[in-house]
Amino acid sequence: MTGIREPIARRSTSFARSALAALILAAAALWQTPAISAEEAVVIPPPVMDEKPAAGTAKAIFAGGCFWGVQGVFQHVKGLTSAVSGYAGGDKDTAVYETVGTGRTGHAEAVEITYEPTKVTYGQLLQVYFSVAHNPTQLNYQGPDRGPQYRSTIFAENDAQKKIAESYIAQLDKAKVFPEPIVTTLETGKTFYPAEDYHQDFLTLNPTYPYIVYNDLPKVENLKTLFPDLYSDKPVLVLAANKS
Repeated sequence: MTGIREPIARRSTSFARSALAALILAAAALWQTPAISAEEAVVIPPPVMDEKPAAGTAKAIFAGGCFWGVQGVFQHVKGLTSAVSGYAGGDKDTAVYETVGTGRTGHAEAVEITYEPTKVTYGQLLQVYFSVAHNPTQLNYQGPDRGPQYRSTIFAENDAQKKIAESYIAQLDKAKVFPEPIVTTLETGKTFYPAEDYHQDFLTLNPTYPYIVYNDLPKVENLKTLFPDLYSDKPVLVLAANKS
């Protein structure tokens, strides 16, 4: 259902939509947290298994529905140097928004994160991913978006990440913190391809867009509420970095 959230750059927004967005945003300011949205946050324990923090940077790739919200959440996590929206799971030639939207490319909308393990660990990123960024019990959809391109997938960069993710999924399922089993898949050996510029920093640049207001802004608020030690008011932006 790409049409339900087609970028502003690709279609005109009517006055009615703008008025609706304003009303929703005003209501959102009155909501108590955890915020209300299509996908509510779930309080979960930290992973028992985690990486040993090492100097330098590392990468993590997560898919969990529309990349606007996933990117928007992680851009507010301390210890990140970047969070880029893109595609993973398919070939380079099909890493194009309209083509990925057919659901036949093998790609998932994903976010590539570059982080400093001494400031935030892979396990902590997973905790945000499962708790706030998306609903890991929804198979091939997230909220209003349907199709395998919106699947819940962890693209492990190495064996260590794979083991940590597998352990954490088993831990959460055993604890029954979600009403249904986790359907998140693990894929390895996949290349990440950055998405078009008009998808980057979409949440920050379009805070009154109806889809963002209802589906994604509450996730950022939930991050702030549930993970105050990890939350940063200032997002790490892609386009700003490219211009510097």
